[in-house]
Amino acid sequence: MLTIRLLSLISLLLLCACTDMDPDRLYAVKLDHEPDRHDWNAALPKTVTVKGGRLNKVDPLPEIDKDTVHTSTASCHHGSSLPEPIAIDLRAFYTDKDLYLRLTWADPTKNDDMRGWDYDGEKWRSRGELEDGFGIIWDIERKYPDFTCAYACHLDDFGVSGQSFRGHNRMKLSKPGPLLDLWNWKAGRTGRLAFADDRYIDRNGIHGDLSGELFHPNSLRRTRSDETADLFAEGDRPVYDFDGNVVDAQILTIFSRAPGYLTDRPVGDRADVVARSSWRDGRWTVILRRALKTGSPRDAHFSPGEAAAISFGVSLMDNSLYEHYASTVSQTLLLLPDADTAPVK
Repeated sequence: MLTIRLLSLISLLLLCACTDMDPDRLYAVKLDHEPDRHDWNAALPKTVTVKGGRLNKVDPLPEIDKDTVHTSTASCHHGSSLPEPIAIDLRAFYTDKDLYLRLTWADPTKNDDMRGWDYDGEKWRSRGELEDGFGIIWDIERKYPDFTCAYACHLDDFGVSGQSFRGHNRMKLSKPGPLLDLWNWKAGRTGRLAFADDRYIDRNGIHGDLSGELFHPNSLRRTRSDETADLFAEGDRPVYDFDGNVVDAQILTIFSRAPGYLTDRPVGDRADVVARSSWRDGRWTVILRRALKTGSPRDAHFSPGEAAAISFGVSLMDNSLYEHYASTVSQTLLLLPDADTAPVK
């Protein structure tokens, strides 16, 4: 069965005159059904390499004396090297109605509960973790030449005073221009509800396709207008557990946990991207599904054929909100016409 599927894929590529495979192109074959495990295994893979960012890994020597590390580690005196690039395996299919994308990548640490709470038998403590995630940005109008994530990543609030420097990267366009479509998956905040946040980028930054905040700190201090101390700090505690029940009404044990953030289920244009995710054997796998055409001017539309190929960029977060890995080479997605409609040359 697998061999037949692979031969079918090769035939489709020949029909579309795509014998010269573009290494920076992701090809999607048409199916008459939602792709299953066998389809994904037989799909033509595209490796997207993302660079930079901040690697999160388990500390093999958590109790070692910090002074010893400082005096014995060369990177303390000569600068640390950048993390190794991460390879993301992308595969794609489409049907009459939907586009399917699958992303898989290695990540030895599963981070899917940002600021999650643990009860130690006496009081609540936030673990302080962030979360894994990724963003895919699409050149909606196909107007940006050699499109990469760099079109939307800019240093903001930049300043230098003496020996000090300030500034942080912000996702926005450097000047007015066509919008970019952003699909933003967060392992905890959107992963639990099986969606990727459907957003867009313009000159002023990132916005939800429907305005409003979906993510809310699960913090007692946040509910009290007279509290000014830091959220998730000593003395704070969660309001709700994972089932949405009030923590005060529960019998607590040392195994009690609560989410750091609560997520509103998206509606309308903000709920266009469905995401099913899993972490197993040190790898994340996320399958995205979105309608080929949503009718919204803030969304990329997908159609078969070379003229409809669309550029995209990928960024990856490893237990981080800002220090992301990013693709630096122009990537495009091509939906191959099916065998019944493809012109034979």
